[in-house]
Amino acid sequence: MMKKLFAILFLIPLFPISAAFAQSLEAYMSYSLFNSPADGPFIETYLSVFGPSLQYVKTEDGKYQGAVEVTVIFREGEDIVSFDKYEVASQPLDDTTSLTGNFLSQQRYTLRNGNYTMECIIADKYADEQPHIFKDPVAIDFPGDKPSISGIQLLSDYKKTETPGPLTKSGLDLYPFVFNFFPENVEKILFYCEFYNTTKIAEEGSRFVYNYFIQSFETKSQIKNYSRSRAGEATAVFPIIRDFDIRQLPSGNYFLVVELRDQDNELVTSNRLFFQRSNPNIQFNISDLAALDTKGTFVDKIDDPDSLRTYIHYLLPIGSEMDRVFITRQMPDADESTLRQYFLNFWLNRDYISPEAAWNHYHQQVEKVNVIYSTPNRLGYETDRGRVFLKYGPPNIVSESYNEPAAYPYEIWQYYTLGDGQRNKKFVFYTPNMVTNDFQLLHSDAIGEPANFRWQVEIYKRTFDPFDLDNNIYPDAWGSNVNKYWENPR
Repeated sequence: MMKKLFAILFLIPLFPISAAFAQSLEAYMSYSLFNSPADGPFIETYLSVFGPSLQYVKTEDGKYQGAVEVTVIFREGEDIVSFDKYEVASQPLDDTTSLTGNFLSQQRYTLRNGNYTMECIIADKYADEQPHIFKDPVAIDFPGDKPSISGIQLLSDYKKTETPGPLTKSGLDLYPFVFNFFPENVEKILFYCEFYNTTKIAEEGSRFVYNYFIQSFETKSQIKNYSRSRAGEATAVFPIIRDFDIRQLPSGNYFLVVELRDQDNELVTSNRLFFQRSNPNIQFNISDLAALDTKGTFVDKIDDPDSLRTYIHYLLPIGSEMDRVFITRQMPDADESTLRQYFLNFWLNRDYISPEAAWNHYHQQVEKVNVIYSTPNRLGYETDRGRVFLKYGPPNIVSESYNEPAAYPYEIWQYYTLGDGQRNKKFVFYTPNMVTNDFQLLHSDAIGEPANFRWQVEIYKRTFDPFDLDNNIYPDAWGSNVNKYWENPR
C-alpha cells in the first residue's frame, strides 16, 4: 500500500524578493505520484508562479518578460538519482502596468520504488536574491502483486485530449489546481486519481467498489453529505475524475479520502489528501442539536453554567474550525440548554461509547498544561505549547535550549507518530521576549501546522537580523545547537 503521505499536497510559500514591478516572489509547488504499466512509477510536479510577483526585464523585441529558474534533485541516500533544471517564463508583455494571473509548469520524473529526498530550488531569474530551497522525503511504493492507488491530483479543469502533451493522462488534458486551500469563491473540489492492479481482487472486466469522501482532519469522521460510493471496472489502470460541491462545506481542515474495497466490501487500500477550506458565512447549525437529550448524561453533573462555558472553551485546541466558530462567535448568545447539547454532542463525536471518559481524560490534560505552560496573561491551554500538547499528546522528545549566547530560548518537540499516521514530526517553539513562559510555535513539518523555512534565522535574530529577507542561513555562533536538536533530538 502506498504511504498516505503521497496524497498530501504540500505548498512552498516563497518569501519576499525585492524587485522592480513586484513586492515579493510568490510561487507554489505540489506533487502527486502515479504508476505507468509501461514505464513504472513517476512523480509529477506542479508549479504555479504569480506573475505580478516577478521582476520583469525588457527583451530585445521591446517586450517585458519575467521568469523563474527551477532545479529539482532526487537523492537516494547520498546519491543523486535524478536531476533537472528548467526555466518557466511569463508571456511577453507590452508593459507591466496591468500584470495579472498565474502561469504554470508541470514536470514528470520516472523513479523506481524506493525512498528519496526531493529538493526544489526556485529563484527569480532577474532578481539578485538568494534562491528558495525546499526539501521533502518521498517514498514510492507501487507493488506489482496487489492493488494500490495513485496520488490524488487536484484539478482546476479538464478536457478530452486532441494532441497529447505534458498535461495528458488517460486520454484527457488535466489542468492542475496547485493549491490545497479553497477560498470562499471556489465552489467545487475536482480531483483525478488512478487505481492499479484491481484485477488482483476482481476478475478482468468485472466490477469493484470504491468510495470517496471528505473527512474531518481533527476527528477523522466523515462529513455528512460528502460521501460517495461507485463501481469501477477491474483493469490494470482504472482512472477516475470526481468532484464535490463545497459551497456548504464549513471552514476547516479536511482530508479528501479515496478507498478501494473488495467484493465483500472489505477495505483493500486507501489514499488521502489534506486541504483547507475557508467559508466564513457557514456557521454551526444549532438546530442539529435540538433532538439531543442531555438528561442523565455526564453533562448533567456540571451544575455551574460558568463552568460549562469554561469547559467548552477548553475544547478550542482540539476542535474543528466549525467548533471554533461556535465557541468564539455563537456561544456568547447561546442558552444553557444549547450549550449542554453542544458539549455532549462534541464528546459523542469523539467517543460514542464512553464520552464521559473521553472528557475526563482530556480535562486532566488541560489541568496539566494549565500548570506547566500558563503565562502571566494566558492559561496553558491557550498557549501554543498547550495547544500542541492537547491536540497531539505529550511529545516523545523535548530538546530545550534556553541559554545559547546568540539565540532566543527555544524548544524542539519530536513526535515519533501522530494520530493521523504521520511519522517523525517536529515542532519548534521560541520566546523572543525572553522574560515569560510564552513560547510561540515558530515552525512545524506536521500537516496543517504553520511552516516557516527560515525558522533558524528567526531564532538567531537575537544577535543576527539580516537585511535580506530571503536569507535562510544564519551565521555560525558559539554554542549553537539548533540544527543538532532538529536533526537528532535528545
